[in-house]
Amino acid sequence: MTETTDLALLEIKPEQAPALYVQCGLDPYLAIIREMAKEVPDVTTKKGRDRIGSLAQAISRSKTAIEKPGRAYLKHLKESVKPAELELKRFVDECNAIRDSVLKVREEWDAEQQRLAEIEALNNAHAEALEMNEAFDKAAAEKFESDHEIALLMNDKFDRDRTEAARLAEQQRIELEQRIAREAEERVKREAEEKANRDREEVERRERELQAVAEKERQERIAAEQRAEQQRIEAQQLAERQARYAREKAERDKQEAIETERRKAAQAEQARLAEEKRVKDEAEHRARDMKHLRTIKQAAVSALVDSGLTADCATACITAIAKGQVPAVTINY
Repeated sequence: MTETTDLALLEIKPEQAPALYVQCGLDPYLAIIREMAKEVPDVTTKKGRDRIGSLAQAISRSKTAIEKPGRAYLKHLKESVKPAELELKRFVDECNAIRDSVLKVREEWDAEQQRLAEIEALNNAHAEALEMNEAFDKAAAEKFESDHEIALLMNDKFDRDRTEAARLAEQQRIELEQRIAREAEERVKREAEEKANRDREEVERRERELQAVAEKERQERIAAEQRAEQQRIEAQQLAERQARYAREKAERDKQEAIETERRKAAQAEQARLAEEKRVKDEAEHRARDMKHLRTIKQAAVSALVDSGLTADCATACITAIAKGQVPAVTINY
């Protein structure tokens, strides 16, 4: 490609696309466009401003010439990988469903074990409370028997004290049993809340990781779109500059053709005038020659007449000499 306009007229065949639309595959075209863009017309003149417009149009046309088949090739690539994407998605979805079904058994078992563990914890707490109650009841019974024996020996005041002590003991027993049950319930609730918090934190961590991956993909997609848009703008500008260059060249060619025709017409006119002058000069020269010949012949006739010949005889002699009919005799003109 020796001229910039070649880009505007470029036709890329489909079989060329894999070799061109790769990393740095379009650098030769960019080099030509950059070289063309180095031209700096005089913006202070109309011709310079028009030249700038022509360069931009030429670049835009070149951009279109490269971008259009590239877009078609890119569409072809997307269409070709679409079945693979659908099949891969179907495969991933099926695998996820199978995995979830496999994990479901373990999750159900874990949930059941958790429920059983909570029940066992409650049962253990209840058993502990029952043992404490039994020990308390035994101690209370022993104390009651001792108090009863003493009470038999003591007065009514000791009976009232014993009754009050029994009431207090029963109250303490009930309070202890309630406290143990409450602590067991709080412990189970606290453990459940801690597990729920751990699960929630794990879910939040996974969500943050997924969001980070999604954000990274979004940023990469935006960057790719921006690069593609920049390449599209550059190609468009190249095509526009190529188009302007082509129009300017066509205008120059037209002006040169008009100038050539004008020069040809001027040369033809000069040749015609020269030919007319030559013909006129030759006619004038012949006229002068004829006049000179007539003058010489008339002088010769007069000389012969003066020598004694008649006018007709003298004229006939000069005519014969002029025609070369008299040997060894010539007329010097």
